[in-house]
Amino acid sequence: MPLNNKFFNEIKGNFGFGCMRLPMLEKEVDTEQVKRMADYFIENGFNYFDTAHGYIGGKSETAIRECVASRYPRESFLLTDKLTGSYFEKEEDIRPFFSSQLEACGVEYFDFYLMHAQNANNFKKFKACRAYETAMALREEGLIKHFGISFHDTPEVLDMILGEYPQIEVVQIQFNYADYNDPSVQSRRCYEVCVKHGKPVIIMEPVKGGNLVDLPESAQRIFDDFRAEKGCTSSNAAFAVRFAASFPNVCMVLSGMSTIEQMEDNVGAMKEFVPMSDEEFGMIERVRSELEALTSIKCTSCRYCITDNECPMKIEIPELFSCYNTKTVFNNQRMVNYYGFITKDGGKASDCLKCGMCEEVCPQHLPIRDLLEKVAEEFES
Repeated sequence: MPLNNKFFNEIKGNFGFGCMRLPMLEKEVDTEQVKRMADYFIENGFNYFDTAHGYIGGKSETAIRECVASRYPRESFLLTDKLTGSYFEKEEDIRPFFSSQLEACGVEYFDFYLMHAQNANNFKKFKACRAYETAMALREEGLIKHFGISFHDTPEVLDMILGEYPQIEVVQIQFNYADYNDPSVQSRRCYEVCVKHGKPVIIMEPVKGGNLVDLPESAQRIFDDFRAEKGCTSSNAAFAVRFAASFPNVCMVLSGMSTIEQMEDNVGAMKEFVPMSDEEFGMIERVRSELEALTSIKCTSCRYCITDNECPMKIEIPELFSCYNTKTVFNNQRMVNYYGFITKDGGKASDCLKCGMCEEVCPQHLPIRDLLEKVAEEFES
């Protein structure tokens, strides 16, 4: 069921402070800068903070305690934390872990508790360990106010989860204009599933991990021409955040900010929020189309290549292609680390045996073997 009116009264504004990319001093959180950012955020009328135990190796939660919970009355801010699958193996592990999160954050309850990074595989574990039932029990006990999920998978999987657990109150999805129709993310269709089930939506990655700040020259020119024509001064990030916030079922847009300047820019866009006009949506669509045209590997992530004919080398072909596209279109060097993460247990592009089974079932008739050579050259040379 949708969240009640009391919930909407609790939220101040529709913009949240995502605490996954906090400013750092070498390996430690720069708490003095986080305090400045939190103060500016609250002084400008916002109150929603989002964290998870895995963010910054547990240091995000303790930064919340030091920079927010110990400095502001508990009722003055909303705090979301998450249950991540890597921190429990059985039902009996969940409550002790939850208690450790409350202690780390310095609070007695969470306003939201989300089943973290749900997909088809994670959901099986959460269901077997009765994680959803435990969250609902914690809600009954007053240790959380609302429970929901954060989600990374296909619209079909989301529809299945929401059908099995109609008690879910809110859904957090990756949503931005670059991923709106992207076949590997399917932001639009996931949003539509939430609408179908009557679930308010929390947006993560509205700026696509910062990729929509520094755009390729041809895409940037579209923004610059629009600003010149309209006398507009909005930043690329502000346009991206406003795009995500302009959809009617969106109740919150999170931004993972790491400087006070980013905080000031986002707050400037959202403090007196005005939904995008049709003209602005048209401009965004032109930018999105340009980014799509720059994408060199036109993979639709149908996954036939690894499901109909299982790759003998366990290469996650669509994932590697998406990694390649993000790095080459946005010059995103973080993809080098991500490529290493998704291939750490094998399945590198260079492992391809050239058997061709993947190409036999590819609906797009992609030369997958040749493309994997390009990926290997980009990430393994």
